[in-house]
Amino acid sequence: MSDFDLDDMDLDDLKKLRKAVDRAIQDYQERKRTQARNAAEAAARELGFSLEELVASKGTKKGRPTSPAKYRNPDDPAQTWSGRGRQPQWMKDAIESGADRDDLLIERFEGGHAAG
Repeated sequence: MSDFDLDDMDLDDLKKLRKAVDRAIQDYQERKRTQARNAAEAAARELGFSLEELVASKGTKKGRPTSPAKYRNPDDPAQTWSGRGRQPQWMKDAIESGADRDDLLIERFEGGHAAG
C-alpha cells in the first residue's frame, strides 16, 4: 500500500483521492455483498430451496405472494428478475448485446432442472 503525504497534495488531488477511495469502498462492499448472497444461495440450494423462498415475506403489501425469480444475470448471479414489472437494465443490456431472453432463464443456470 502506498503512503500519501496529504499535506503536499493540492485541493484537486485531494478531491480525486477522496473520490477514488469512495469508489473503492463502494466496490469492496458490493463484492462482499455479492459473495454473501452467492454463499447464501448455494446453502439454500443444497437444502432444496431458493434464497427468495427463504427470505420472502408471506405476501406483499397487497396480499399477493411475491413472484419467484425466473431470469438471472449471467455476469452477476445475485441479480434476478421474475419477468414481471419493469425490465431491469442488465436484461436490456444483455438483449441489446444479442442474448436471447431464454438464454437468461434460471433453469439454464441450474442444468435445466430444479436444484435439489
